[in-house]
Amino acid sequence: MNPAFSVIFLTTLIGAAQGLFIAIVAGRSFFSVTDVSFQSYSAVVCLVLLVLGLAASFFHLGRPERAWRAASQWKTSWLSREVIALPVCMALVFAYGLLLYAGTPASIAASETVGKIGVVAMIVLFICTAMIYACIRFLQEWASAWTLVNFTILGLGSGFVLACVLVSFLDPVSYPEYRKITMLLIVCGIVTRAASIYRNSQIRHKSTVQSAIGIKHRNITQRSMGFTGGSFNTRAFFHHCSQRLIKNLRIFVFAFAFVFPLGFLWVCDTAAMRYILLWIIPVQYAGLVAERWLFFAQANHPQNIYYQTVG
Repeated sequence: MNPAFSVIFLTTLIGAAQGLFIAIVAGRSFFSVTDVSFQSYSAVVCLVLLVLGLAASFFHLGRPERAWRAASQWKTSWLSREVIALPVCMALVFAYGLLLYAGTPASIAASETVGKIGVVAMIVLFICTAMIYACIRFLQEWASAWTLVNFTILGLGSGFVLACVLVSFLDPVSYPEYRKITMLLIVCGIVTRAASIYRNSQIRHKSTVQSAIGIKHRNITQRSMGFTGGSFNTRAFFHHCSQRLIKNLRIFVFAFAFVFPLGFLWVCDTAAMRYILLWIIPVQYAGLVAERWLFFAQANHPQNIYYQTVG
């Protein structure tokens, strides 16, 4: 496939926001994080990321003014469900931050309930976003449980990285707990992403040149795609990058999305090293953008079997 960068930014930005929101609510429930400023500022960051992700989504729409219609098929479409879940998550994050900002005992108590509902909504959004791709059976690289696992783990990992940075400035006492969980999530990300790459390398594609043209002879060689130049089919469904570039990009992903962030966290064992820790955000995000591009690009659309040679 030839991925649109608007989709890449959408999925990575909202994934980080979902992970960050889950991180701050989990910290409140399990790590006894009570610093209101950390939670409220983190909620603002979550909302900004969700808004940026929503804004990015409009760039790959042919008629943005009709975007609201995407929610009409919620009974059968995971995309429609995502379109509904995303504003719900935004509303819950806004309410959570507003209740914390109010600062009264009643509003802070109410924010805990809103936070738990928000976590459920974030998990639903993870499922909806991943299932948009996992439900497409003829794209065998996507049609796997690993799609859902990786969207969730990478979103949680990037969100907890943001939480680590924020907590190192706003609530340093809680930094060690967040650091441990974040490192664990990054290791899980390495394992699950490697597993999905291995799984995809073992795929035996159901479609072949023979099935594409309906001829069963085993020795068939394509000489031309039937065009003198490119077309929508050749532009939209294939990235036109060399295998060498794909291989190097995979190395870049593991280095920037996983190894370097893990190294930053290993070195920054105290919140006092917060200014060094700041570098983890651009480094990891560069790796996540590359990872998401690879995820989309390496889906082998069956039509590429027929349109594989210019001639």
